Amino acid sequence: MKIYKIFSITIWIAVLVLIFHPGVRAEILNRVVAQVNDDVITLYELDNRIKEVTGYEPDELKLKDKKRYIETRRQVLELLVDEKIAFEKIRELGIEITPGEIDEAIERIKESNQLTQEDLIARLKEQDVSLKSYRAEIKRQLERNKLINYEVKSKIVIREEELKDYYANNKDKFRLIAKVHLATIFLKKEDPSNQEETIALLRKAEDIVFRLKKGEDFGEMAKKFSQGPGAEEGGDLGIFKTSQLDPDLLKVLKDMIPGDVTRPIIRPAGIQIVKLLERQDSIVKPFEEVREAIFEILYKEKVNKRYSSWLKELREKAYTKIIF
Repeated sequence: MKIYKIFSITIWIAVLVLIFHPGVRAEILNRVVAQVNDDVITLYELDNRIKEVTGYEPDELKLKDKKRYIETRRQVLELLVDEKIAFEKIRELGIEITPGEIDEAIERIKESNQLTQEDLIARLKEQDVSLKSYRAEIKRQLERNKLINYEVKSKIVIREEELKDYYANNKDKFRLIAKVHLATIFLKKEDPSNQEETIALLRKAEDIVFRLKKGEDFGEMAKKFSQGPGAEEGGDLGIFKTSQLDPDLLKVLKDMIPGDVTRPIIRPAGIQIVKLLERQDSIVKPFEEVREAIFEILYKEKVNKRYSSWLKELREKAYTKIIF
């Protein structure tokens, strides 16, 4: 019994050493999970990328959704294998990205998103991403872009017929949504159940419409009489998709042209007068107007397709081994 007790204590000491010894922990984290030619992917790389992709620590994701964890782990590992193969080609071609190019790329991102340096750092902090990691990711993207330029883009050709075919088959993508810009004068009822008040307000509204048709300014009349939204801005309600309007108002606006004013419209809470300021009907933009946009769409599709095909060819020639 004494011998068994000593043996048990010895086992527990060994377990504690394995758990808390820094060297052992580092060895576990740096365990190789895949080999790609002469390069390797470690568990540390895999776990870091899973966190970047999902926002969760791998162990946390595993507890939350084991099935998703397994699938995510597989997909991320495949991604890392592709990156290693692409990076090997980047080194072979002598592609280099300077710190200045990374700075320029980050400045473009900040400018397009209207961010200051402080804003960018704050957003990265929210996502638990260091500036160093962010710069490394930008560097990877720039390297990939240069690789694509070198190996893929120069071989892509888009014919005029392809552009026209895409336009003919995807016209709804280039359809302008029907919109109207409206202004209103709203006369509010103090007591919705009071018929005499309703009649008095209706007469007042008809007088306002009469004065508007005589040439008085709608904005000034709205500031003077309206008790509804946008009164201080001359009754301007803003721009609406026609699908957002109630059917009754839509019928009234159907045959109106910009500048027209409706007759008084009786609402449960008052009387409304509406002016149509602008109208944009639902039309398909002409081909020439969207030609460049179509070119960009087809170009990106072909680049991604050709890059995937090219990467697949490289992968077939490479030595890869997944080690779990």
